[in-house]
Amino acid sequence: MTIVGFMFLAALLAGWVDTLAGGGGLITIPAMLLAGVPPIAALATNKAQGFVGTLTATIVMVLKGRLRLGDVWGLIIAAAIGSLAGCWLIQRVDTDWLRWLIPLLLLVVAVYFLLTPKLGKNETKARLSELGYGVTAVPMIGFYDGALGPGTGSFFAVSGILLRGQTLLQATIRAKLFNFVTNISAMMLFAAGGRIVWMIAGAMMLGQLCGALIASHTMLNGGERLIRPLVILMCFLMSAVQFYKLLFV
Repeated sequence: MTIVGFMFLAALLAGWVDTLAGGGGLITIPAMLLAGVPPIAALATNKAQGFVGTLTATIVMVLKGRLRLGDVWGLIIAAAIGSLAGCWLIQRVDTDWLRWLIPLLLLVVAVYFLLTPKLGKNETKARLSELGYGVTAVPMIGFYDGALGPGTGSFFAVSGILLRGQTLLQATIRAKLFNFVTNISAMMLFAAGGRIVWMIAGAMMLGQLCGALIASHTMLNGGERLIRPLVILMCFLMSAVQFYKLLFV
């Protein structure tokens, strides 16, 4: 199998996983490193291919009437501003302390989902208004995605459940949109710096498109029951990978 074919298959699987639960980078980044892509270029290329999956999922949700863009323009802008700020700052300051905090947060998310099986099954009373959510959680998570990235989709989904009282499906649908915005915002800065390997990114974009299409229809046709166990699994895996990198690499 050629490198391009290998990266297409890796991105297809990542697009499916990422659309349902987040964490597709656990598949795509190691695949690129295995293919010989330098680490910084792998991170940049991951942003370039990743936005296709979240964009595809968002378009499907809009066409199916499950997402109204007119209701969330303020949140879209907040996510973009946060992502651009994080991507700009990560290149200028030392953020090593965050590399210890992130796996801990991912573990908290996984354990919280594990211990609260009814979380997100029904809508609940919102703890924050849409405006409050848009000036706090959304730009903060956007900032994190621009600076680092692992688990962003899961963080958006959990924040929607806990702060806006949404169901897991509702929160996951909106998380795809916000994650698309943060991905493409960071990608533009990486592209401006010439970090993206476009030949590999092109093959992975096609894979992401296919994977996200399959997962979007899975989600809307009874597959929402897969979201919770996948979120738990991917958060545990992302946390383990981050701790491994910190302790042994």
